[in-house]
Formats: sequence, structure tokens, C-alpha cells
Amino acid sequence: MARRGFFAELNYQAQQAEKRQRQQQAAAVRAHNAAVRRAEQTARAAERARVSAQRASEADRKAAEKEAKRLHIEAREAEVEELNMELVAAYEEIDRLLEATLEVDDYVDLEALKLAATHPEFAPGKISEPIRPPLPSHLRDAPKYHAPIPPTGLASAFGGKRKHAAAVEKAQAEHAQALRNHETYVAERAASHNRALAKHAADEQERLSKLAKAEEQYQVECQQRDADAQARNEELTKFINDLAFDMPAAIEEYIGIVLANSVYPDSFPVEHEHTFDLTTRELTMSVFVPEPSALPSVKEYRYVKAKDEIVATQLSAKAQKDRYSSAVYEVALRTLHEIFEADRAGKIQSVALTLGVNRVAPATGRPETVPLVQVAAARETFSELNLADVVAVETLKHLGAALSKNPFDLIPADISRGVRQRNS
Repeated sequence: MARRGFFAELNYQAQQAEKRQRQQQAAAVRAHNAAVRRAEQTARAAERARVSAQRASEADRKAAEKEAKRLHIEAREAEVEELNMELVAAYEEIDRLLEATLEVDDYVDLEALKLAATHPEFAPGKISEPIRPPLPSHLRDAPKYHAPIPPTGLASAFGGKRKHAAAVEKAQAEHAQALRNHETYVAERAASHNRALAKHAADEQERLSKLAKAEEQYQVECQQRDADAQARNEELTKFINDLAFDMPAAIEEYIGIVLANSVYPDSFPVEHEHTFDLTTRELTMSVFVPEPSALPSVKEYRYVKAKDEIVATQLSAKAQKDRYSSAVYEVALRTLHEIFEADRAGKIQSVALTLGVNRVAPATGRPETVPLVQVAAARETFSELNLADVVAVETLKHLGAALSKNPFDLIPADISRGVRQRNS
């Protein structure tokens, strides 16, 4: 039996993501979110009122307690509303299994699956920014020579000139020393700046080296993404060519893609296996649906104030049986419809389908498949049906299907005659 191949699995994951996006946009989900917000708001308000009641005076405390109780009730009622809206949405999905597929074209344009590699922007981080060079040091001014003031008048006559000459000599020596000190200072500052420049040059060279390596790695990754996209597209081209030449494996893979597009509700997952016989141009299918116990069984939720409890009202046994049986029959028709509609080239002329449930047998404790529907349909016969206005079980009877007398209780359909004998 063929399972989902590479392209089918990719398509399945894409469809699951799209389904989740559609669910977020659906009106039921928007209403659900609104109910959640209301529940959160009322819960917060109830908590604030409770805290206020604890702090208030006796008279105010009673009023606050009353308000807290009212808000608590509102919060619980909002919770019930949320739960009931979830039920409505879940049941609506299950009840529209056939209708949902009639709203879309199940054909898959394989050329649209080809892709071009997308590359993220090159973002190396800090190494893309040049390192700022060190600024030259601010130098203090060179010392200036200040000559001693020469003596005048009587001071000059009584040894002043000699003292002045000595002062001049001393001042000149001190100035010469100050100049030498300044030159040493300037030289040290220049050497320090040169060392900083050398370090900057080394750091900048290291940065440029890292940047070059990062860019080289980025280019390698881009080339790999391009190569991966090219390889996938070449594989897809081969797949398209094999499909055009009626290669059974390609036909099975294409059907896998089609069925991967068929997204079912979370509460009613469906799996498929299939194989194609080129000689008879018949697709043999096994379809697996969940056990009845997997479906919701609650009719509605309600809040009982006296007990401060949310209680569930169960669906009647008849309602549960009718919903499950209808879902089983609609899945069978939906699968046939999706295959024939997607196969525009008419490569598949008939489908032999067996739908059942995988379970652990209560008598033996071993895995078993319980058949619930077995039907064969020719393309020409099936194309005459107007599925928008049919009752699924009646259509299956019209096609000569073997049907379980009670799908909900997993009573197996009588498939002893085989799908071909029954359909003949």
C-alpha cells in the first residue's frame, strides 16, 4: 500500500499550516477568542472585587462580596459560552465533511510546487562595522622661556648685574630641561598613539578577515539552498514526466499529494493508503477513520449556580450514532470525489475503496481493522452524481456498496463477496 511520499508529505504539512491559519480567521474562532477575553476580564474583575471586599468596611464588604459573586457567575457563564462555542465549531466541521470538499478544486498543479530558493539577508553582526581608529592624544603646549627681569638703578650698581646673570643662566638651564622633558613627553605620546594605531590596524584586519569568512560561509549556504531547490525542482520535473507517461509510482504519489490536501477536523482525523494497477487503471484504497469514542459526545455545557459547577449534557445515543454514521459515509464519498476530480487526465478509471477503523479487538487483544464501507465506483458513473444534493448513505447504496448495519457499534460490513462482485 502506498503511503505519503516526499512531495505528498510536504504538501500535507503545508495544508496543515494553512488549515491552522484558516481556523484563526474563522468566525467561530473569533467568537471563541472573544468569549475567552470576556472570561478573563470577568475573572480579573471578580478577583479585584474579592480583594476589595477584604479591605472594605462591613457595609462596603457585603456590597463588594455581592459584586464579587456576580462577577464570578459571569466568569463561569463566559466559560460555559466558550465551551459550547467550541462544541458547535467541532460538530459543524464533522457535519460538513462532504460539503467542505465540494467548495474547492482538488486538482493539484504540480508546476506550482516548484520553488526558488529564498535567502536570508546577510547579517554578520558587529563585524560588519569598521572599528573606529584611535584619536591622537591632546598634547600640552611646549614650555615658554621667561627671562629674569634685569636690575635697574642702584640695584644694578651693587652686584645686581652679577645676580641677574646668574638668574638668567639658571632660567635658561631650567628652560632647556623643560624643553627636553617636553620632547620626551611628546615622544612618549607619539609612541603610545603609534601602538594604538598598530593595534587598531591589527584588530581591523582581524575584523575584515572574520567578515570575509562570514560572507564566504553565507555564499556557501546560499549555494546550498540554490542546489537544494534545483535538486527538488529536477526531482519534481522527473515526477511530472513520470506522471505524464503513466508510471504507477508517479500516479500513486500524485494521489498522495491530493489526499494530503484533504485536511480533516482535529476531532476526526482520516488516513489513507492506496495502490494503482495500470493494467485495470483502478486505484485500490484503504481509508481509516477514528473510533466512535474519539468524537465529542457532549450536547452542551451549562452552569449550575447552586453548586458552582459546569456540567455537561450528553448527546443522545441516537444523535451520536447518526453523526458518526453520517461522517463515515461522507468520508467515503469525499475520498472518491477528490480522486476523480483531481485526476483531470483520467488516468484512474475506477476506485475500489474499503473504509474501516483500526482498533484493538476486544476478544483477542490484537490489532484489527473493522470494515465499515466497501464500494467500487467507475469514473463515468461517479461523474453523473450531483454530490451537493445527495444523502451519502443513499449514494453509497446506489453504487452497490457494502455497508455496516451500525458503524457506531463497529459492526463490520459484509465484504465477503468482494468489492467487484458486489458492484457488478
